[in-house]
Amino acid sequence: MRSSPPAPVRLAPARLALAPLALATLVAALPLGPAFAQAPAAPPTTPPAAVPPADPSANAPHAVPMRDAPSSFAPLARQLLPAVVNISTSQNAARPGQRPDAPDTPQAPPGSPFEEFFRDFFNRNRPGGPGGPGAPEAPQRRQARALGSGFVVDAQNGIVVTNNHVIDGADEINVILQDNTSIRAELLGTDPRTDIAVLKIRTDKPLTAVRFGDSDTAQVGDWVLAIGNPFGLGGTVTAGIVSARGRNINQGLYDDFIQTDAAINRGNSGGPLFNLDGQVIGINTAIYSPTGGSIGIGFSIPSNLARNIVAQLQEGGRVRRGWLGVNIQQVTDEIAESLGLSGGGRGALVARAQEDGPAAKSGIRNGDVILRFNGQEVREMRNLPRIVADTPVDRQVPVVVWRDGKEVTLSVTVGELPGDQQQAAANPQAPASRPTELSGLGLRVAPISPEVRDRFSLRPDQRGVVIMEVAPDSPAAERELRPGDVIVEVQQERVTTPQEVQQRLEQLRKQNRPSALLLIETQQGQRFVPLRLRGGQRGSPG
Repeated sequence: MRSSPPAPVRLAPARLALAPLALATLVAALPLGPAFAQAPAAPPTTPPAAVPPADPSANAPHAVPMRDAPSSFAPLARQLLPAVVNISTSQNAARPGQRPDAPDTPQAPPGSPFEEFFRDFFNRNRPGGPGGPGAPEAPQRRQARALGSGFVVDAQNGIVVTNNHVIDGADEINVILQDNTSIRAELLGTDPRTDIAVLKIRTDKPLTAVRFGDSDTAQVGDWVLAIGNPFGLGGTVTAGIVSARGRNINQGLYDDFIQTDAAINRGNSGGPLFNLDGQVIGINTAIYSPTGGSIGIGFSIPSNLARNIVAQLQEGGRVRRGWLGVNIQQVTDEIAESLGLSGGGRGALVARAQEDGPAAKSGIRNGDVILRFNGQEVREMRNLPRIVADTPVDRQVPVVVWRDGKEVTLSVTVGELPGDQQQAAANPQAPASRPTELSGLGLRVAPISPEVRDRFSLRPDQRGVVIMEVAPDSPAAERELRPGDVIVEVQQERVTTPQEVQQRLEQLRKQNRPSALLLIETQQGQRFVPLRLRGGQRGSPG
């Protein structure tokens, strides 16, 4: 073979990205020899002078009982490995730019030194290709393959848990046991919202199962083991610690991930994260990486979230989630101050209680702050969707809200989360008038007239006061209010004319309120906006 000069190496800037861990089929693996670097011997040093030991009782922190790591993870790994399986899927699909009936061509990994060789070789030798033998055979579709991980949770019934993105769109799913036995799997159900899927396998071979533990007891710093199928290499064990709890990685409403530095790579998707008691406390799902490989930042679905999802998928093939029927937003310190809510920003502020939803039927109103739901504290907005979703449908639960400066307890019957939620309707229009300046806020507003409705493409049933102009460097500009936004409420009271808005603001200034809470409706929905009251008329305090 004719040799050629080595190709120049190009370094591309790395990009940090959240990546799901399913792995495309590994086509070729090159053996890598170990590389060792020997450090130079340290020069001899003179022993330091003896220092008297410090008094251990002086300034010593309170001792915390610690759980020592085992001298070896081998006994635990031997116990757990048989329960962890590899997931192999296949999907009939044409390559981008290729006809669905084009002949299959094996692919080398992009950037591989064999990439050009493979392409030239198969183009020359495929049927009907240049110099290729014979005529074209029957059309074939290229079969895309992916690899992931999973684990057995019910040995008697052959129930296997994995990630939804591992098997999503697959035409065939196979579960590969530790002894390399491959078994065709049946898909019982998936939940894309939490990225969980449940499979069933039938085999005469005895299976080993693991059980879910209590992920709420996992603390930052606890030892954990991750077992899976990274890069298609089969049962691989890595160890690390819980790096953080409650991570939100913007994957959905139910983000509550465990972060770990146990090495997790592509192909680990769907594999278990174990505590030292051999219990599953997480399902490995995503990594944060500039290269697609492990840099010590991996994310796992907590077992306490997964357990209920798995049970529902196993029993009925779908998940029924609790539904409250509210649009919510974060309670900032300024909003809390506007509402007289002590303790700073906490709870979930109801921007809209959807008509005919469980919340509206139970008396929850726009502007209420939900502090506790079914006995659980709502520390911040994103806690509420998870708490509600985990509540059984049709159950009646107590809900504590902050309203009119005090706590109010309501009884709410939880509904079932619909697949396609409908938006609540608004109210009739108001009469026309000339724009009015809201002193101190940097706003000029007007009632909704036919001309204003057409200008800003407002709904026929829109109600409120329209923002016509926003002054630069004003409190309204700082809150990113724009012309066409509609003021629906001021301090949780409906407004339909600029005069009503002015009156509410003057009342707040007389009460020495530092800010006013406005309910603003835009094309994207409703949100509460606190505006500082400054520079009012006649020397009003600002």
